[in-house]
Amino acid sequence: MNIVTPFFQQCTQTPEATAFVEENQATSYAEFKSSIEKIAAFLQAKSVQNQCIIIALDRGINSACAIYGVLSAGAIYLPLDIKNPATRLNFIIQDAQPSYVIGQGEAPAWLDKAELWLDIDALLCTTAEYITPTAVEPSALAAILYTSGSTGNPKGVALSHQAIGNFSVWAGQTFAINNQERIASLAPFHFDLSIFDLFTSLASGASVYFLPSRLSLSPSRLTAWLAEKQISSWYTVPSLLSFIALKGALDVTPLPSLKRILFAGEVFPSQHLIKLANLLPETKLYNLYGPTETNVCCYWQVDRKRLNTEDAIPIGLPACNAQLTIDAGTGELQVNCLNNFSGYWQQGKLHALNSKTYSTGDKVSLNQYGEYNYHGRLDRMLKCSGYRVEPAEIEQCINQLESIESCAVIGIKDTTSGQRPAAVVVLIAGASLAEAIKPLRQLLAPYMQPCKFIVVENLPVLSNGKTDYQAIQDLFRV
Repeated sequence: MNIVTPFFQQCTQTPEATAFVEENQATSYAEFKSSIEKIAAFLQAKSVQNQCIIIALDRGINSACAIYGVLSAGAIYLPLDIKNPATRLNFIIQDAQPSYVIGQGEAPAWLDKAELWLDIDALLCTTAEYITPTAVEPSALAAILYTSGSTGNPKGVALSHQAIGNFSVWAGQTFAINNQERIASLAPFHFDLSIFDLFTSLASGASVYFLPSRLSLSPSRLTAWLAEKQISSWYTVPSLLSFIALKGALDVTPLPSLKRILFAGEVFPSQHLIKLANLLPETKLYNLYGPTETNVCCYWQVDRKRLNTEDAIPIGLPACNAQLTIDAGTGELQVNCLNNFSGYWQQGKLHALNSKTYSTGDKVSLNQYGEYNYHGRLDRMLKCSGYRVEPAEIEQCINQLESIESCAVIGIKDTTSGQRPAAVVVLIAGASLAEAIKPLRQLLAPYMQPCKFIVVENLPVLSNGKTDYQAIQDLFRV
């Protein structure tokens, strides 16, 4: 079954209900369906089934419409973060080898392959005949989400219709999402949190309200927006919730409509979660855990009585009917679940998994309640403001700079975003650090920018010649 099928079924029940609200613009289920069909009709005529289509649009109604249109045509959607540097965007496009890139207006100057460009406004004016959503096998790919890659380049996590559908159904049932819900959406569409906003919501007949990005910098205005729109559900990252708990004026801005908050992507500092829980005593809070490759495989409904500042909160119990095991030697969490990704999309094709079980790289243990506790990464991957970041990708960019001889990147703790990248660099003789790193603003996304730099004569190494990352961590503790 195509992942969009529940939406089309919902359209027959509540065609006049509001599907999406963006600023002052709203679209009903019937209107959204009409727009989807125009895009799907054009793509169906191009025989794009099982082909990759890139979405180069900001989060919003148009982007959601493009995603549903691509899926209705039996193709695979790949959302870009168009705020990223042009070099990263074009790397993804060259690696993904899409049939088309859907954006708005004329092809942008940064796009190396302008012939791939489709203007969504033109697509919405198409008169091609739409048939029905293209039937697909459960194993057919639905989405490709590019994440930071351990090889120094982004890599595409390929998700099937079955994987997205399994999570969507589980979330709808577990959190009792219905057609009276108003769901706040802030997660970018290239971030796996958006799967809840895009698919669980519309399958349940709910209304999705796009939270203006500018409000994430003004916590008191954000909470006022939640109150004004009578938001009932919100899935977001702990760093933003911490910000709201500390500076969101929740003590004078009641949120009686907010039934539940789901959070994922990074560790929620206990002291900030306690404050949020106290300020929103009637709101149910849920910690959702899982790498992009598994979406959510574990969850914990926050038990306010068990919260304390000295202990990290659990990641909880298996979600989505996942079978979880712990490697006896390393403590690594391993996941067997219908949510699991199909493999990595590289050089225009799927590199499928050889196993139904995915090894997360995360160290866990079981607590006295039979719940899973998270103890951090077994490798070097960072979680920065909810984004998964590989230090190798940052190192690759820094090492490309003319005045840098070598570098190493590690993560340091940050009270608001969980972790921040920090770099140790070796400069060529006579170079200035400030001048040397200027180009990084054009090469790296904001959350990947190192927050601190230390200049050394040589990188510390182990006896085997490999970089001594522990010694580098120690440099930032001085």
